[in-house]
Amino acid sequence: MEYDKSRRSFIGKVSAGTIAYMAAYTMPVFARTTNDPDTLAILGGTPVRDRMKWPEWPYRNQQIIDNLTETTNSGIWSRVDSPHGRVASWEDDFKALIGTNYCVATGSGTQAISTCMFALGIGPGDEVITSPYTDMGTVSAILTCQALPVFADLDPDTYQLDPKEVELKITSRTKAILPVHILGAPCDMGSIMAIAKRHGLFVVEDAAQAHLATFRGQHVGTIGNLGCFSFQASKQIPCGEGGAVAGNDEKLMDTVYTVMNHGTARTAKKDWKGRVLGEHVTIGPKYRMNEFQAAVLQGQLSTIRKRFDKRMENGSYLTGLLKGFPGLTVQKKYEGTDSVAHYLFGMRYNKEYFDNIPRDLFLKAINAEGVGLTGYISNGLHREPWVDNIMERKVYNTMIGKQRMKEWRESMRNFPMCDKVCAEMAGLYAVGTLLGTKRDMDTIAEAVMKVYKNRDKLSKVKI
Repeated sequence: MEYDKSRRSFIGKVSAGTIAYMAAYTMPVFARTTNDPDTLAILGGTPVRDRMKWPEWPYRNQQIIDNLTETTNSGIWSRVDSPHGRVASWEDDFKALIGTNYCVATGSGTQAISTCMFALGIGPGDEVITSPYTDMGTVSAILTCQALPVFADLDPDTYQLDPKEVELKITSRTKAILPVHILGAPCDMGSIMAIAKRHGLFVVEDAAQAHLATFRGQHVGTIGNLGCFSFQASKQIPCGEGGAVAGNDEKLMDTVYTVMNHGTARTAKKDWKGRVLGEHVTIGPKYRMNEFQAAVLQGQLSTIRKRFDKRMENGSYLTGLLKGFPGLTVQKKYEGTDSVAHYLFGMRYNKEYFDNIPRDLFLKAINAEGVGLTGYISNGLHREPWVDNIMERKVYNTMIGKQRMKEWRESMRNFPMCDKVCAEMAGLYAVGTLLGTKRDMDTIAEAVMKVYKNRDKLSKVKI
């Protein structure tokens, strides 16, 4: 029996009662030729979400505006202007939010990871194992200290680093593992931490998309040696650009602070006039968060947990609506996952159940119905031009050696599971969308089922 017949009762039970994330893409506009709700919008019919709006994103409220005005008038715009300013206060707020002992704010999530690399002494000749399915910022942070990013392939059901593949990539040059909690779901941190312990490696978590997600009772970003977060405009806690490093080791986190602060430590000395000066103890970039970024973050502090819980509630509800539908498979979560942050609501598009309609045509048809699904990352980072770029750089050929660089270049050709994920992803940007109503969630499922029911009519549509 065709699946749409078995799902009629489901559609009937959908309550009467992403953002289609407009900052990330623009919905296609199609000329309406009929008011028939059963005709696909891409073919001129009425969209499922006709004149319906998604929650606005990024989040803003009056408190943010008031904080920015107050900060402007105060004249304290840099964290160095006051040891008790907004940046220092936000560090206290955020470490309390995720349950860690220490926090150092940075200007971006990429800067947070870069700070960790420097703080751990990772440099030329060293290798860091990470995921090819991530933002370029993850890799850029490794390259900043002239270490070599080494990719391991994915678990195609979770889109996360496959721990078995990670262990295969470890050599005498490996210094750290950099797991990415992609889409806001935790990696298999139990296995990754066990691997790191066996081989004496650091673990730096890229939790840029996973604020407040938990694994076995711990917030991600607090499980490894260090954890990194992003507050970029698309993230669940946004301030335009911004980041943070979290950790529980006081000595290591003091080093993190020093690196972030262009090599100037917290420990102070006095000059001949009695003025307190920081001691310049090492080298480091200046990755400070400014007071305006912190003002925006503090302005939403009272709503962060509420928004997280709402995304969890709607994510679970949407998962239930799609349960058993073979055309889309929701991102699998590892055993031990307590909660998910939902940066994207990840799904695999199974084209065989849509009469082999290309994924991009499916996405176009869904977008026309007012539901913004996206393919997200089009290529794994192993397929991007930076790979050839660093092959030409003297520092890599000198410090690592031409033979190792040649081997590394060859290894970049074979990540089939990452390629599979890139080709099949049909994700919903969730930071704003999952703050909607139950009715909003229903329309997502209705749009999917409408396209499924009319899949035979899409074969002649040009992408």
